[in-house]
Amino acid sequence: MLNQHIDTILNRALLGEDLTPDEGVILLNQTAPTAIAAIQETADKLRHKQAGDTVTYIINRNINFTNICEQHCSFCAFRRDAGAEGAYWLNWGQILEKAADAVSRNATEICMQGGLNPEAKINGAALPYYLQLVKTIKDEFPHLHIHAFSPQEVQFIAEADGMSYEEVIVKLRDAGLGSMPGTAAEILDDEVRRILCPEKTNTATWLEIIGTAHKLGIPTTSTMLSGHIETPSQQIAHLAKLRSRQQLSLDRGYPAYITEFILLPFVGQEAPKSLRRRVGRDQPVLSDALLLTAVARIFLGNWIVNHQPSWVKLGLAGAKEALKWGCNDLGGTLMEEHITTMAGAVGGTCMEVADLQGAISGLGRSFQERDTLYRYLMPKFNSVVA
Repeated sequence: MLNQHIDTILNRALLGEDLTPDEGVILLNQTAPTAIAAIQETADKLRHKQAGDTVTYIINRNINFTNICEQHCSFCAFRRDAGAEGAYWLNWGQILEKAADAVSRNATEICMQGGLNPEAKINGAALPYYLQLVKTIKDEFPHLHIHAFSPQEVQFIAEADGMSYEEVIVKLRDAGLGSMPGTAAEILDDEVRRILCPEKTNTATWLEIIGTAHKLGIPTTSTMLSGHIETPSQQIAHLAKLRSRQQLSLDRGYPAYITEFILLPFVGQEAPKSLRRRVGRDQPVLSDALLLTAVARIFLGNWIVNHQPSWVKLGLAGAKEALKWGCNDLGGTLMEEHITTMAGAVGGTCMEVADLQGAISGLGRSFQERDTLYRYLMPKFNSVVA
């Protein structure tokens, strides 16, 4: 039998009310199968109400332009020092080759993120490199949407060039940047960040840069790296900060906002031993990720409508299951992914459109290609693949 307090919380959510952080923590702490089933059912009902039954996906290509990085995040197996084995920095020809390949495969988006390469800011001139990175692709393929540069990268550029965050984003926008990924968020709690990523931007700065992007007409996504050293209270506090940031951008009438929430379960297989020992496992726990997925929908869905799992981290089967727990989008084809894969993820680096469509159809739901800003690109398909 369902606990009456849990029932009251879930009924409030179904009536369209925002949960308090304390209520969110209560939901995350549930272990009884009846309570977890009720949370899943509520999240799925809210997904239907807020986002509909059609599952979207995007044809995109990921370009990790360098793995050389001046920071040393404790969970990262991607970064390399310059000159170390496996270190790379793509040249313009290689970037254009990857963009051309994406176009040949009907991609509408290029997603770019990379290490914080000290070579990009020689003589304090980081911005020209990043501007050229955008312009190299946009000049050749003006129809491609460039989704690039986390708040961490914006801070890196600003500090190297002595510019404000606003000045950096304006220059990138004017060069052709279309939107920004809300990565580098990890957990928006500075106690956790001091252990997990002590050199990274702090919580307030991450939120400030996201808000600045919205003010300047650059949409962003939002993410959470979960399942490592954080507590349920810190997970909910992270969601509450995202919700508040979205409310503020909308209340102020900014021309852009957070378009989606993506849960990124921690993959620690190749992380430093100290963190692996502390976490106690190498791969995500699917049940934990699914419960957090459901609670995120319940907590955020009134304000951030689109929720996406990570097939790279969970595998396609796990991501497909997350579509029953509040997600309405299955993400992108990516075509090439290095950061999570080098951490030991087993989900793969590329997904074919037919595989995404098949996973969605297997749930009896229709699929739909979208662009970066969740606009449908083609007529809605039937739920059965021909």
